[in-house]
Amino acid sequence: MSRSSAISADLVLSKGRQGQIGAQRVALLQAIGKHGSISGAAKAAGLSYKGAWDAVQALNNLFDRPLVTTQTGGRHGGLAEVTSEGQALIAAFHAVEAELAQVLERLEQRLDNASSAPLHSLLWSLGMKTSARNALRGTVDRVTHGAVNAEVVLKIGDGAEIVAVITRQSLRDLGLEPGRDAIALIKSSFVILAKGEGSLRTSARNTLPGTVARLQRGAVNDEVTLDIGGGKIITATVTHESAQALEIAPGERLVALIKASHVILAVE
Repeated sequence: MSRSSAISADLVLSKGRQGQIGAQRVALLQAIGKHGSISGAAKAAGLSYKGAWDAVQALNNLFDRPLVTTQTGGRHGGLAEVTSEGQALIAAFHAVEAELAQVLERLEQRLDNASSAPLHSLLWSLGMKTSARNALRGTVDRVTHGAVNAEVVLKIGDGAEIVAVITRQSLRDLGLEPGRDAIALIKSSFVILAKGEGSLRTSARNTLPGTVARLQRGAVNDEVTLDIGGGKIITATVTHESAQALEIAPGERLVALIKASHVILAVE
């Protein structure tokens, strides 16, 4: 592809249930063809000699005719040659890669189309990696501008909202505006749990009631997973002593309290 791809895919060709041929093995075949030896190809491919030798044997075992032939040599090791069958495999693999690249390019064009939002959302969510225990995807509902900071309200489904306070510069850098997809990242240690959602008064901007779905006890801290509805969960890390004081148990109703300043927003 001529430009940097927003999405990528790894190609693996299978022959039967056991044999799989991916880019690394094809690169090894090409290196053997270039260097004329398994030892030279192993060095070029960043493999150990044994690893390269085992890969060659596995490839040869997959086909009726060998992809690589070898000859014993002198002081510098034996010679190796990629057969016509091996050359055909290399060509076929790259042909499929080229077709796959065209498919990815068409997918990228669809991602640029607003009507492809579900596909865009799926690929983005699959690729999202973060150390934050809570990652809640939603859509910006409204933005309130201040002199220095801005308040961003993210709809996360089933009527629930997450409010974040970020700088106006961050707002501009992320391009956040109503209708824009974003992910709210919240560390589990930033989530405070409380009981009494009806009469509870707190300064925390985010008050999310839910039901304890899971409780994992530890020697010092406990991990509490709260089902807040709409298929969304919030995980909190609290001290074991606090969990006992609140009598936390599966099925209990609790409220997750999160300061708006503790919510980090991320976009693609």
